[in-house]
Amino acid sequence: MNGEEIMARSHQVAQELPGSTLERPFGPSWEVYKVRGKMFLAINEAASPEMVNVKCDPEEARALRAAHDWIAPGYHMNKRHWITMTPGEETDPILLRELIIGSYLLVVAALPRARRPVDPLLYAHAAGLAQ
Repeated sequence: MNGEEIMARSHQVAQELPGSTLERPFGPSWEVYKVRGKMFLAINEAASPEMVNVKCDPEEARALRAAHDWIAPGYHMNKRHWITMTPGEETDPILLRELIIGSYLLVVAALPRARRPVDPLLYAHAAGLAQ
């Protein structure tokens, strides 16, 4: 997949998540997906290279950065809890999907139970992410 296809796939995955909303709080360049007002994905297609930021478990983020050249510490984000992906030919679309859904689930799990659009454990299992 090329960068354009990866960016389109990022939007598609985010839009399919229950309770996901698209906002532009940082100007027209950044498209931010939130669940119940909390950000889980930020996309900048105007940047060169394009960027996809997702929330990530710190240990997993460290391992991902070591294993993939296209994954770096979060651009303009908390470097411990966010990663930036620069989509290109080497980007794994399956891993991209898993990281977007994983980011969403991290945010949902931190919400009060009454505000959660889904049960994070059940949704992870249904999405094929639960172990």
